[in-house]
Amino acid sequence: MKIINGIAELKTLVGQELGVSDWLTIPQSQINNFAEATGDHQWIHTQPEMAKQFSPFKTTIAHGFLTLSLLPMLMDKIWQVKGVKMGVNYGTNKVRFPAPVPVDSQIRLRAVLTEFEEIDAQTAQTIVKATFEREGTEKPVCVAEFVMRFYF
Repeated sequence: MKIINGIAELKTLVGQELGVSDWLTIPQSQINNFAEATGDHQWIHTQPEMAKQFSPFKTTIAHGFLTLSLLPMLMDKIWQVKGVKMGVNYGTNKVRFPAPVPVDSQIRLRAVLTEFEEIDAQTAQTIVKATFEREGTEKPVCVAEFVMRFYF
């Protein structure tokens, strides 16, 4: 985990990779739980036999938004900013899902700090390019610009 000591150090890291998370396996149970939570029960996610027969992937795949929802948890494992009173997920500017996440795949997050803006003496906004990678493939499964605000 990368430890960043305050707003001044955070500002110096623009353009640098913050780190890469450990691999995380996406089992069918997690896909099913996400389907229950969101109401998205499309067969390509939740019906292994049907997916085996009709899907071009020959298995179920994780929802794109399931992958994206792992962003805050995986970011917490990559870096931490000291001296922050509160960090806020401010949203995303752009999200793409260029490749699927088949069930039981391993994914990880690669984070690069692309922008830093000092809002005032106690507040900073950052944009992190978040790239989700799947083990054994070159093409990312999700790419997002993650906007965060830090209150010091």
